[in-house]
Amino acid sequence: MGKIKIDAEKCKGCLLCINVCPKRLIRESKGLNSYGAKPAEFKEDSSCLGCGLCAIICPDCCIEVYK
Repeated sequence: MGKIKIDAEKCKGCLLCINVCPKRLIRESKGLNSYGAKPAEFKEDSSCLGCGLCAIICPDCCIEVYK
């Protein structure tokens, strides 16, 4: 199964990745980054497909996908 890593400091909180994840494994963080945005965060779950859709749609290249 896959896993993703999100760079919370680069994330501007557009949350496009949340809408594109087929397994709904990305959520909005409760905390703020240094820019004052609520970044996306990965729900640690073994059901990630590693499809890469979240990384493709991210405008700031904040997401790395591991299979």
